[in-house]
Amino acid sequence: MHNRYALCGLVLLTTIAGCSREPSSPPSTAESGEASVQSLMQEQIEPAAEALWNSVSTTVTAEGVEEKHPETPEQWSAVRAHAVALMEASKQLEHERKLLSPGQQMADEGVQGVLPAAKVEETIAAKRGQFVQFARLLHGVSEQMLSAIDAKNVQGMIDAGEAIDSACESCHLVFWYPDQIIPVPPPL
Repeated sequence: MHNRYALCGLVLLTTIAGCSREPSSPPSTAESGEASVQSLMQEQIEPAAEALWNSVSTTVTAEGVEEKHPETPEQWSAVRAHAVALMEASKQLEHERKLLSPGQQMADEGVQGVLPAAKVEETIAAKRGQFVQFARLLHGVSEQMLSAIDAKNVQGMIDAGEAIDSACESCHLVFWYPDQIIPVPPPL
């Protein structure tokens, strides 16, 4: 499964790198009181994405196969709200803003492979166009999720969930933990 995510990430990175058109830069909105990149990630993007990923699953046990997906109007409405929240937060990433709020520390600061905050900010500044492309990619796959939800298409939600994971991971591999050492699983 992780090989499929790695392959999707590689395809996304290749596609993005191959785009010849540089996105237009959105206006700078880095003003005091505005959510930092990390706040958007921790308070909006991650919770919405996690809720979407957790809303659909297949579990195989000795007793049989257990399918989990939204069934009631309330459950469909809840996952729809998470998709909309993810779309809205991804749009906010397009605007220039500080990586951290005053007094905020970088998540996973000091973990092997995770860049220090100053290096993340430097990388975002140097590759601003690519950062905006990743934000737009996340918005697009969030729209894909919303369409699947509106159609009550469970397989579409699974596919969109994988695309969201790939979009997030592709960005993180450039801007957050490009030096992460990913252990290779032992052969079967």
